[in-house]
Amino acid sequence: MALVSAAGLVAAGLIATGLTGCADMSGIAPQSSSLREAASLGLVATPADTAPQTLVAAEWWRDFADEPLNRLVAQALQDSPNLKLAQARLARAQAVTEVASAATLPQLNGQIDLTRQRYTANGAVPPPLAGSISESGTLQLGASWELDFFGKNRAALDAALGAVNAAQADAQAARVLLASQVARTYFQLVRLNEQAGVARRTLAQREETLKLVQDRVNAGLDTRLELRQSEGGLPEARLQLETVQEQMALTRHALTALLGQPASDQVFIPSAQSAIKIIALTAAIPMDLLGRRADIAAARWRVEASSKDVVNAKTQFYPNVNLVAFAGFSSIGLGRLLDSGSQQWGVGPALRLPIFDAGRLRANLRGKTADLDAAIESYNAAVVEAVRDVADQIASAQAIVRQQAEQSAAQGAAEGAYEIAVQRYKAGLGNYLNVLTAETNVLTQRRLAVDLAGRALDTQVALMRALGGGYIPQPAPIAAAAAGSWFAIKTIANNNRN
Repeated sequence: MALVSAAGLVAAGLIATGLTGCADMSGIAPQSSSLREAASLGLVATPADTAPQTLVAAEWWRDFADEPLNRLVAQALQDSPNLKLAQARLARAQAVTEVASAATLPQLNGQIDLTRQRYTANGAVPPPLAGSISESGTLQLGASWELDFFGKNRAALDAALGAVNAAQADAQAARVLLASQVARTYFQLVRLNEQAGVARRTLAQREETLKLVQDRVNAGLDTRLELRQSEGGLPEARLQLETVQEQMALTRHALTALLGQPASDQVFIPSAQSAIKIIALTAAIPMDLLGRRADIAAARWRVEASSKDVVNAKTQFYPNVNLVAFAGFSSIGLGRLLDSGSQQWGVGPALRLPIFDAGRLRANLRGKTADLDAAIESYNAAVVEAVRDVADQIASAQAIVRQQAEQSAAQGAAEGAYEIAVQRYKAGLGNYLNVLTAETNVLTQRRLAVDLAGRALDTQVALMRALGGGYIPQPAPIAAAAAGSWFAIKTIANNNRN
């Protein structure tokens, strides 16, 4: 303890006498001063007692109540190489933390040196060793402990811990992204399967109509013009069906790649769109869910890690104080190595002070400060993007509901007009051109209905991802700048609408 006190006094004395001024850190400071606040994002706080208690479940995809989707997501989360890569990066960061933690503790080393040596006869070695061949040996334990008076090792450990937390959040972000990609690709397959049904129905209608026109031509009720018009509709219907089937094949390939099995012959049988449950949306979304986005959590942890790296870089300008001790045996002649007279030991502080390093420490500090600026601006950009992402998805979800209502009315009118056109044509009161026009409107509305239903599902998946995808942050200062308050995202969506 006396040695520790003495080392501390010496270090303090070195600073007091201005010796550290030889390695100067003045004039180097971060340019990005702060993280973005909620007010700077144009968000309006909602009273806590009126805020909806909305949470995104960890397995949010189960809310769609579709078993094929549940199986696909579970398989992807188990076999995806991207998740295994994220886990490997996390393990690497944890190893760095262990290295940084070891630097804060005393180190103990063992040493055994056994040497057979001829000593020079013309040097400083006195007789009888001069010119002789003898053995020498050293057996001892050495201990050292860097006394972290200025917090260098602690800052390095804190930076490593921040990197671990960022890597852990990145791993969760990869999980959320993978689950959302699987869900969106699956819903794309569902949409295309519905479109294939519409295309097959279109082809069947064209075939039925061709038969009807052929019968009317044979009866002398129609001309070859109507026949050629009807025949031209068949290739067009087949083309539409082939196009949809190609898209389905590509979507299946994308889905198998997400599952980590691109060469798999697995057959995907999607559910009907009508069988998939639509998740109800609340009027306002709590903005603290942005703090539960893994990408924002990772960005916040990188700010913490970078700030500790700056602290560590500054401590490099201060003296390095070590407490060193050794004890053991050393002798010339191995037969006397363990004699009591061969004992040796020593203990004392060792101090190192940077005086001139050609600007190395200043360059290192500038680099760490620039890293901190980049981390802060990356965090700010992530928060801004998150707010925009949530607002976009809510605006789209609300717009799709309105579009579906209008489309449903348009489809009903088109189907009514088609029925009238067919009846008039069968009764000889109208021409076939009217039937084709009415039929085209009906098929267009059916395809539009399928597309809108597909967009509704895709938007809901995107919203779940935008709100964090069920990520739960650790109880540490990693939440977004808006965390802890409730904000009406609906306001932003309404502004976009207007």
